[in-house]
Amino acid sequence: MTHPLRVAVIGAGVAGLAAARSLRREGLDVVVFEKSNHLGGTWSYDPRTDSDPVGLDPNREVVHTSLYRSLRTNLPRQLMGFLDYPFPNRNNGDPRTFPGHEEVLWFLNRFSDEFGLRGLTRFGSEVVRVELVSEKSDSWVVESRRNRDSVLTREVFGAVVVCTGHFTQPRLPTIPGIEKWPGYQIHSHNYRVPEPFQGQIVVVIGFASSAFDISREIAKVAKEVHIATRSPDVKVMKLANHDNMWQHKMVKCVSEDRLVAFDDGSSVYADVLFYCTGYKYHFPFLETNGIVTIEDNRVGPLYKHVFPPALAPWLSFIGIPEKEVIFQMTELQCKWVARVLSGKVLLPTEKEMMAYVEEYYQQMEKDGFPKHMTHYLHFKEIGYCNWLAAKAGLPPIEHWRDAMYLESIKPVLLGLQDNYRDQWDDAHWKAIIKDASLPQNVN
Repeated sequence: MTHPLRVAVIGAGVAGLAAARSLRREGLDVVVFEKSNHLGGTWSYDPRTDSDPVGLDPNREVVHTSLYRSLRTNLPRQLMGFLDYPFPNRNNGDPRTFPGHEEVLWFLNRFSDEFGLRGLTRFGSEVVRVELVSEKSDSWVVESRRNRDSVLTREVFGAVVVCTGHFTQPRLPTIPGIEKWPGYQIHSHNYRVPEPFQGQIVVVIGFASSAFDISREIAKVAKEVHIATRSPDVKVMKLANHDNMWQHKMVKCVSEDRLVAFDDGSSVYADVLFYCTGYKYHFPFLETNGIVTIEDNRVGPLYKHVFPPALAPWLSFIGIPEKEVIFQMTELQCKWVARVLSGKVLLPTEKEMMAYVEEYYQQMEKDGFPKHMTHYLHFKEIGYCNWLAAKAGLPPIEHWRDAMYLESIKPVLLGLQDNYRDQWDDAHWKAIIKDASLPQNVN
């Protein structure tokens, strides 16, 4: 009798849980390794922070999550569930269209219990090494360490699915003079509450969702908040409806008298440099003899952001792309990987996959996108998800999901009202869908 393929899933966050369910449904033998004692990954709030607030010290104590206490989703709840397992309203839960992180964690626990995923998970087991066995791509050593007693366990799996997320290792910009700047520096990974910035002059670097939310929250207690961004479309100005917030071009340099100079010619003496500058991919446990590398935040080569051609299908990555509908994309990636590992779907040849990757890189360069944006899917996510859906044997993504997503990213891209989350109720979404002449069944 043939035994089912044994698959190691690393991480029990959104990606790991979705992977475990899809793999199990395909009849595969699944073991999920989770370093913490709970599931949820980055959605599990922890008031602790890293021992180094900017994340430069390689020996620092690392806290996995980057959640701040007040965080709410930046997508409506209709897009926060899986395609076949929607995000529900619950009695005595968070009823808001954009719920808080506690509601997302509750949903993930409910999802796990519904499909028996908790029983597949080894909590308190940190994966410290993943390596090929004797150059055989379908045989992997997974070495894990139990938190409670530091005991090392060495096992062999037929396939490994990496689901460790990418919101833990801070990515920092290069700023001339920063070595001598005497003020306080912090990355958004280590932000939890606004109170420590009481009465401070803060320069926030970044223009994405975290910068949008955090700058406005700390402005309620800070003396001044100055937002610096590389965005070519930014207008240098004082923000409307905010007496103590300004918007600038990127930081040009800093000096030892606390001066922060901007590319627009303005400057300010600041107490804090606050980096909302994103994260780096980091897989310290993975040994592939140089087959998979990370260069300027490009994980590669990866076919469709998932499979390394030379190691496919026995090694895969879930959740690598950025700027997307995370639950939807993750679920589709997992279904594709599970169908490939079960033999129901065939991948192209290694040569064909590498040709695709090279073509993708060349097109990026031709379009003027830097290497670190390799996994950004802004304005490509709809086509990508529909491609995944086809590979998973599913119909295209419903149009109303596309309309909701495109509407959701407007506040940051276009600088709309700060309190859009509280103003955009279900009636708002129905109006968006109606205006787009799309189906209105958003339940």
